[in-house]
Amino acid sequence: MFLKYKLILHLYIIAISSYIVHKAVFFVFNINDKIFHYSIEQLYMMFLLYATLLLIVVLKFKKDKFDSIGMFFMLGTFIQMFLAYFVLRPILSDKIHNITVEKFNFFITFLLFLLFETLLTIRLLNEKR
Repeated sequence: MFLKYKLILHLYIIAISSYIVHKAVFFVFNINDKIFHYSIEQLYMMFLLYATLLLIVVLKFKKDKFDSIGMFFMLGTFIQMFLAYFVLRPILSDKIHNITVEKFNFFITFLLFLLFETLLTIRLLNEKR
């Protein structure tokens, strides 16, 4: 049972490690994230929650529909992009603040979690049945 959810444990370890590095970069470059629409913590929690849900769905269908795992993953990624756009809209429409750093921060976080999800799904697909 525990081995089944080993991928989710790996996701959390990778996410926490990247959060620490991300926060350290903000500290080293003295970037003020107080004016951001979404803090780093909010972004990481949101993307971590969605990545966890996606991996649970993929793990659930691993036994019965192993051949369709890639399709489930692609559908989940499409839904994630769609939801991320609605989260990103306030950042894109803000004309008051200089939000170049915030946009970059959002896209880096999004791409990191997309990479994590992809690598963990590839690992799942490479396992023998």
